[in-house]
Amino acid sequence: MDAGLLVLRLVVGSLIAGHGVQKVSFRLGGGGLAGGTEEFRRDGFRGGRLTAVVAGASQIGSGLFLAAGLLTPLAAMAAMGVMTVAGTVKRPKGLWVQNDGYEYPLVLVAVSAALALTGPGRWSADRALGVLPWPLWLAVTAIVIGPASALLTRVVLRRPATSTEGARYARTAD
Repeated sequence: MDAGLLVLRLVVGSLIAGHGVQKVSFRLGGGGLAGGTEEFRRDGFRGGRLTAVVAGASQIGSGLFLAAGLLTPLAAMAAMGVMTVAGTVKRPKGLWVQNDGYEYPLVLVAVSAALALTGPGRWSADRALGVLPWPLWLAVTAIVIGPASALLTRVVLRRPATSTEGARYARTAD
């Protein structure tokens, strides 16, 4: 079981961190901070540059902490938060990834929640620091707060569509 949790943490944590690197740099095929800023504006967020930096840093940090198995419930909470926001952006396109849907963010949210509940396993920083097992109430709290804070963030940072954007969306939705 510990080997499986290690592989899961390394793969999922690295992918989440890599997603964040793309938001703020040209590495891993990213468009740099300007590209990340434009992506958030295009997705209907206000805040631009600051939003891209915070999202990128949250993804990098939560991904690296998940991969290391460090402060696992908190890392999972942050990962669930940023990936829930990504899911809300993709929700209008449906579930499946071939239509740019929210399938991938949903999988990352589910895996992060599972890691919060199971713990990171024996081969982790949490174990080395002697902080295992995490109490169940902390894992459940993280699973609730992560997505809830993401939905609140989405509401607070939502930029109202201009009449031009609304008309363009209406044409593409038909």
